[in-house]
Amino acid sequence: MKTVDDYLHDLQGKGFQLADDALGFIYFGKHYTNASDELVNVAVEMTLKAQKSFDGSFYLSLLENLKSNNIESRKEAILFAKKDLLISI
Repeated sequence: MKTVDDYLHDLQGKGFQLADDALGFIYFGKHYTNASDELVNVAVEMTLKAQKSFDGSFYLSLLENLKSNNIESRKEAILFAKKDLLISI
């Protein structure tokens, strides 16, 4: 499993340039929800795929939904998002 730092570094290596405020928001959401690195990474991934860019409010809402529904893994998060949140990823 990748840390949030590693995941964000990989994204930048693939050409995704996240602004400093977006990076700050990602870490704020992680600490605010006490989410695992895996959950934060999948929430960032889903946000980028669903919104085509980083949307802080979408990301935070998604992360809160995942946490409140006791989602712990990437697989569970994707199934939950497709089924309950109607996100196509």
